[in-house]
Amino acid sequence: MIQKVSVIGAGTMGNGIAHVFAQYGYSVHLIDINEAALQKGIATINKNLDRMVAKQKLTEAQKQETLNRITPSTDLQTGVANADLVVEAVLENYEVKANLFKQLDEYTSADTILASNTSSISITKIAANTKKPDKVIGMHFMNPVPVMKLVEVIRGYATSNATTQIVVEVSKKMEKVPVEVKDYPGFVSNRVLLPMINEAIYCVYEGIATPEAIDEVMKLGMGHPMGPLRLADFIGLDICLNIMDVLYEGFRDSKYRACPLLRNMVAAGHLGDKTGKGFYNYEK
Repeated sequence: MIQKVSVIGAGTMGNGIAHVFAQYGYSVHLIDINEAALQKGIATINKNLDRMVAKQKLTEAQKQETLNRITPSTDLQTGVANADLVVEAVLENYEVKANLFKQLDEYTSADTILASNTSSISITKIAANTKKPDKVIGMHFMNPVPVMKLVEVIRGYATSNATTQIVVEVSKKMEKVPVEVKDYPGFVSNRVLLPMINEAIYCVYEGIATPEAIDEVMKLGMGHPMGPLRLADFIGLDICLNIMDVLYEGFRDSKYRACPLLRNMVAAGHLGDKTGKGFYNYEK
């Protein structure tokens, strides 16, 4: 039975994951090696809870109970020592995740489930860095986590039925909708989404239309709530590029080759919302 959860990484995804677990009654350790990032993550959770109180989705007492269930920590070993479930939400980079899972394998009990919030990297490959690959699984939340219902549950080659069932049940308890998918590059969500975004970037690169025009076509013509280029800025262009590279490396198919414009924008530091400039300007 899952009662204690450790979330590693206090960034956009990590603090959202910690928020949701705590809101639904789990005891949460939110861990980040950077104290400033940790405090920023807690401040974001507080702000998002205030928004829920304002919308009368939570009472002030429920907000405080949620915050009281979250313990911030910069000590990985202590933070995961008693966890029933660990959810990793660090940089979307295989080497970083591989090193982390080697440590988690050492610091957690044999029964602890180790989940990754990776959006594209192989769960099987991540699990190979542990001695308990049957306990390793993908738990891919969508951004913003407190709002979005979907959780992609990714089974690695060795992930057990028992581990999968527990993660599915935990997701449902948090009023999420778990969808099981197999462990192939990009899973389902990003294997479908990112090539579409990449193709929209090619339309800008080739001068076919402006970002505004492309987004209008997809919103008004295809019923998308947000255009692909606005969505790319929201996701982060560096993350989009990382996922395209994972898809290309995994399939070696030219249809997954990242647009040169995307590479140039990332190299220039124009990453979207988080830097104030991407396909749109957010500096004001």
